[in-house]
Amino acid sequence: MRIVAGKWRGRPLESPHGEATRPTGDRVRQALFDMLNSRVEFDGMHVLDAFAGTGALGLEALSRGAAHATFFDRDTACVALVRRNVQTFSANAQILRADATRPPRAGQACDLIFLDPPYAKGLLALAVPALQAAGWFVDDAIIVAEMSSELPEAAPAGVETLDARDYGAARIELWRVATT
Repeated sequence: MRIVAGKWRGRPLESPHGEATRPTGDRVRQALFDMLNSRVEFDGMHVLDAFAGTGALGLEALSRGAAHATFFDRDTACVALVRRNVQTFSANAQILRADATRPPRAGQACDLIFLDPPYAKGLLALAVPALQAAGWFVDDAIIVAEMSSELPEAAPAGVETLDARDYGAARIELWRVATT
């Protein structure tokens, strides 16, 4: 795995061993960020990478100019892996061992939120309202939801679907948080 674009383009990311974590591959990440490029300006953004795994999505956003990223994962090994990847890049980031379905209160609301939970467990429907209630979304925040293309999850209440594309086993949907 590598950073696919931005100031850290081509630099490797440490990947997990085993099959407990399913990182978003380089090709899908490139396609995802191509989808985002026409919708967001990364410079100065605050980003949340929930269900972080390796931290690849948040680090990709930082490489493209985001000001800060917060990473969540409830798995201790993933938190350690994200910490090592963040340290490699000297990234401006906060790393928390936290559950996106029961998140801590936000210190800073985020413009862009990456949600890549384990597939087919209904976690997107739980995470979105929990994160919103905890103050993690600015008005009109963009949510990137990765899910199984074979078992896609419906967009939760309070978000509108902007785009949806399948890449093999993965489906990427872009959602916008409804203004409150």
